[in-house]
Amino acid sequence: MTAILEARSVRKVFTGGDGGEIVVLNGVDLQVARGEMVAIVGASGAGKSTLLQVLGALERPTGGEVVLAGTAVSLVADAELAALRNRSVGFVFQFHHLLKEFTALENVMMPLRIAGVAVREARERGEALLARVGLAARMQHRPGELSGGEQQRTAVARALAASPPLILADEPSGNLDHANAEALHGLFASLAADMGVGLVVVTHNRSLASRAQRRLLLEDGTLHETQGEGLV
Repeated sequence: MTAILEARSVRKVFTGGDGGEIVVLNGVDLQVARGEMVAIVGASGAGKSTLLQVLGALERPTGGEVVLAGTAVSLVADAELAALRNRSVGFVFQFHHLLKEFTALENVMMPLRIAGVAVREARERGEALLARVGLAARMQHRPGELSGGEQQRTAVARALAASPPLILADEPSGNLDHANAEALHGLFASLAADMGVGLVVVTHNRSLASRAQRRLLLEDGTLHETQGEGLV
């Protein structure tokens, strides 16, 4: 299958307070296809969130190459990088970052309206996505009127609004109770299978990791196939 995301020998190095190098990523290789769910696990501080930021073109790598939907990030000027992200990647974080003054539907419509999509089309897309994540009856509620699980499902719908081929999620159930976390885990697994998106999830949660087709351990700056070690 054609990869929707590729990382080739990706390195990320920061400068420490003493001027020395801090090597966070040291030769990461990864391919993710449409319809595939990949879980990345590892100890706290291993660099999982940094890796996700590099994969999603929020950070440029120090070395190596990231290819998003067939476009090499290194060939994209800074001024065009946001446009590449917007059309290629949807992000879901531990905290939903919904705009509290807008309804669930308006939050989901927001990326489409910013992209210039007509109100009617954006509304129809938003309604369909909120129904897909089980919130057909809650779309006119503001975030403060939604449960934590409903807020996070709204954030998932928003990430899907622009039909990106890739979703990157960073500890998406880390702030939820067990029941809401399990519902979200099932949703992620079905999105990859039913909607054909590539899905990369950074998680400490064994249940979520177990739903992925592949589980990769980030250790010493590189990714390794794993059967479950690295989870806490």
